[in-house]
Amino acid sequence: MKFAMGAGIFITLIIFAAFLGLILFLIDAFVVTLTLSLGLLIIVALPLLFVLFQYVIGPSIVKLSTHLRYLKPGENPWLESTVKELADKSKIPMPRLAIVPNNTPNAFVFGRTAHSATLAVHQGLLQNLNEDEVKGVIGHELGHIRHKDYAIMTMLSALPLLAYLVARGTMGAAMLGGGSSSKKNQGSAAAALIAIAVVSFVVYFVSQLSVMRLSRLREHYSDAYSAYLTASPRSLESALTKITYGLSLSPKPPEGVRAFYISDPVQAKQEVREILDKKNQYDLDHDGVLNEKELELAMEKEAKSSWRTVNTLFSTHPPTFKRIMLLREIEQEMQTGKYTNDRVYAHV
Repeated sequence: MKFAMGAGIFITLIIFAAFLGLILFLIDAFVVTLTLSLGLLIIVALPLLFVLFQYVIGPSIVKLSTHLRYLKPGENPWLESTVKELADKSKIPMPRLAIVPNNTPNAFVFGRTAHSATLAVHQGLLQNLNEDEVKGVIGHELGHIRHKDYAIMTMLSALPLLAYLVARGTMGAAMLGGGSSSKKNQGSAAAALIAIAVVSFVVYFVSQLSVMRLSRLREHYSDAYSAYLTASPRSLESALTKITYGLSLSPKPPEGVRAFYISDPVQAKQEVREILDKKNQYDLDHDGVLNEKELELAMEKEAKSSWRTVNTLFSTHPPTFKRIMLLREIEQEMQTGKYTNDRVYAHV
């Protein structure tokens, strides 16, 4: 897991460093001459400051956008004791608990460090899932805390955004003429700015794909961690099914922090819609209802779909059926009695 995440982060940073180096070269050659010290200051300080800014304000944005309310001690004894039990087993600090006044079933964690992390659950999660299913969800979210995903993904997501802002800014500057006094230099500067904008858009696209891939990986790793922590992959399987179906029924538009959720509302709607569109194909006994075996068949066929594979590249979460298939592989290994701690992430 560390190698996979580390390699992804390293590749993203290398792409971004090369991007900034090319921008400085074009600026120095066609727009304005830069000293070495100023160039190095820009290439190092600008991304660091932007990432730091995102890291600092991220938790405040999440709090404001979700309207969460922190639980008082003793307000929900079962939730407190369950989270405390699993946090102790995970050997991580007990996170602060919060409730989001939202009837859709979902949950997420956020924070700057493990000691300041918050675990927020929607009212709909507690109302529509049983205790074992909620426990599976909690195990998944604690996996994010143990893997430090809340901090890593918050900082990495700042890089594509910075590339996008550079693209928009340089394109706007090019339209204004490049800012040079002579017409010849003005044309060269404008051309250089357009080149920077084009490169910036490409880097935005590539780095965004890289960040999304890491986001999908972190969901799989947290699913596997929950299966290990609770010793009940079936609980999270059932929870993911209910969450996806529940989110698909929500009439409300998705909120800006949906990448933090255990399941993406937009993706959930799309997944359920695509399966229902093929309901007649998967309803083998023609009783109007997709039973468990029929859903398994649907998941297997959807997993082999080329369109689904391409579409997944632009998602922050893996398709629910792939997550369930992973959990079932873990469950089958657990049933053999050969499942050990060193094989927690073996199936990811």
